Amino acid sequence: MVDILVVYKKNFEAVHDESLNQISSILEEIGLERGLRVDIRARERVRRADFIGRDLVIVLGGDGTLTSISHNIDANTPVMGVNSHPRDEDEDGSFGFYMDSSIHTFADDIQSALDGKAIVNDLPRLQAIIDTTSGNRFTTDPAMNDLLIANTHQYAPSRYHLRRGEDKLVQHSSGLIFSTWLGKGAWLSHAANEQQYNQICDSIESNETDSHYFMLARDIPHSQRKDSPWASLAWTSETTTLTSDMHRGMIVPDGWDEVHFNRGATITVNLEAPRIRLLTFRQSMSQRLQNLSN
Repeated sequence: MVDILVVYKKNFEAVHDESLNQISSILEEIGLERGLRVDIRARERVRRADFIGRDLVIVLGGDGTLTSISHNIDANTPVMGVNSHPRDEDEDGSFGFYMDSSIHTFADDIQSALDGKAIVNDLPRLQAIIDTTSGNRFTTDPAMNDLLIANTHQYAPSRYHLRRGEDKLVQHSSGLIFSTWLGKGAWLSHAANEQQYNQICDSIESNETDSHYFMLARDIPHSQRKDSPWASLAWTSETTTLTSDMHRGMIVPDGWDEVHFNRGATITVNLEAPRIRLLTFRQSMSQRLQNLSN
């Protein structure tokens, strides 16, 4: 018996309901042949307990649907994304960078997944560890795309002490963005200085994409950009540590739940979060990104 969880986007648009009906029918038919146990949950109602012990998680929606629930998926559970509203069929649809399957290919793709013939993309995720001044420690949800660290009052500057290796900086900006290699198109490329961003991307070796991440200080004063090569934008495998000099700050993984901290808290960012096993069927995620860049 193969235990499958389907998480779907529910926003009362007919296109998503129709996609869910088609997916459900295909799974019901295959289930009679192969012995599947399938549970279906709306994204808004799914809980961490729903993901425990699953053999496969199917996410029906767009990239936002996947990133919003991906922190519930552990490193041993494969997940496949199915675009319920592709942009190539409707300009108002989802781009679906992580969603290599669609309604049109799902019947074949699910068979490939069950037969172990899918491409397994073992992807790193970012995490932030918060040490409070009272001695408590907790870790944020893992992020597939990016982490934002900023002042909770966006009109006020984010002030912090940065450390990486032997280098130390004291600076302020409108917030720090940490991004994985695959997540760099979600936010980083729009916020970074184009010249410096392209220069770093051109120098990246293919064997670094699993071990390195980007760090960007948004809207950093020009005078501070000369303090260090990594003052505004860096590509690194080293842990980044910052100590907050803000009355109240926040960490936002993948644009979802906010985690707050107070002045004096120490935040450690690295790529040591549990990885995620994303299934694709025609190209690896690296190939998809390369084709997108071209």
